[in-house]
Amino acid sequence: MGSKVEGSSAPAIRRDPYEVLCVSRDSTDQEIKSAYRKLALKYHPDKNTNNPEAAEHFKEVAYSYSILSDPEKRRQYDSAGFEALDTDGLDVEIDLSNLGTVNTVFAALFSKLGVPIKTSISATVLEEALNGTVTIRPLPIGTSVSGKVEKQCAHFFGVTINEQQAEAGLVVRVTSTAQSKFKLLYFEQDANGGYGLALQEDCEKTGKVTSAGMYFLHIQVYRMDSTVNALAIAKDPEAAFFKRLEGLQPCEISQLKAGTHIFAVYGDNFFKTASYMIEALCAKTYEDTTQKLKEVESQILRKRSELRQFETEYRAALARYQEVTNRYSQEKQSVDELLKQRDCVHSSFTVSRGLSSSTGSAGHMNNGSTAEKVSSEDSKAGSPGEDGTTDGKDKPTRKRWYNLNMRGSEKKLSEKDT
Repeated sequence: MGSKVEGSSAPAIRRDPYEVLCVSRDSTDQEIKSAYRKLALKYHPDKNTNNPEAAEHFKEVAYSYSILSDPEKRRQYDSAGFEALDTDGLDVEIDLSNLGTVNTVFAALFSKLGVPIKTSISATVLEEALNGTVTIRPLPIGTSVSGKVEKQCAHFFGVTINEQQAEAGLVVRVTSTAQSKFKLLYFEQDANGGYGLALQEDCEKTGKVTSAGMYFLHIQVYRMDSTVNALAIAKDPEAAFFKRLEGLQPCEISQLKAGTHIFAVYGDNFFKTASYMIEALCAKTYEDTTQKLKEVESQILRKRSELRQFETEYRAALARYQEVTNRYSQEKQSVDELLKQRDCVHSSFTVSRGLSSSTGSAGHMNNGSTAEKVSSEDSKAGSPGEDGTTDGKDKPTRKRWYNLNMRGSEKKLSEKDT
């Protein structure tokens, strides 16, 4: 199925959404939708290029509708006001038809970085549909049509179903092997004979194609909105896992009556045309697939509830883990420092060489410095010179051994002669 017309980021000054849309608190979904259509078209930037106040009104109207069109957000607002709403989780909307070249490039790059950007539909397309002046091509059940649509333009298709097909259910899907960016739109018959936008589905990349689908199967079907919590996820990448299933939103319409229904493929590319193939299918031949879809989505909803609880446990465990890992780093640093100090103390102990026996000193030990000094002095004092002396300075004049022996021999010979 498709989402309701997209919301907008919160305006700076927030007014009561009911007051903005000029509806009462007990208004039905259809009354809120009709009020939004009129105001959105009135203040659309395409029709008010020279009126900045209109752009602010348009933003305020879209923001108000994003609250009141969602049953859960409406309930939260009715019970506790804006404080109960997660403003970061509200949709982000950019009107491409009102962007300059530089801003369009920025939006394209921003989208490629992983933050989906929800774009508004051109006021020209909406006004032509509301006036009933659009060209509608037939799309028979069980067939497909291929085409290329220009950026910010739309191709309209009429799908006619009988009572049996309406009872069985209808599926309309659009795919693009070129991975073009587009929207699938569904329009309801308006009182004045035109068509008002009721649902829209932004394409998602699945494998090697981009695709979007609307499923009217008489059961509650859900759609995956990747823009939900997109900014919050960008701020906290870890949240990408836990918030991934939050984008599963209930579709507003679960069945269609017999008759002709209007769908459109809107070119949502930033710079080029969108290539697509649209097909309409009767769900009667897909009963097993329908049942499988129901089971899988039920499992996803249960898993989403489990993840919400698990996130709380995970965050607590992660905080504890960070606490103990920080302590681990501190303790490791402390131990390394103590062992380093111990090694330094050990290296301060040295054994000096013994002093000469005449001094009676066995050596000194004082942090290594005195011992080294004494050892050095002892070494100098006790080391003989080349001629057997302890020092080369002030050494007494001694005759060499052979001169001494010779003199001794001469003295003995003279004594014998006498």
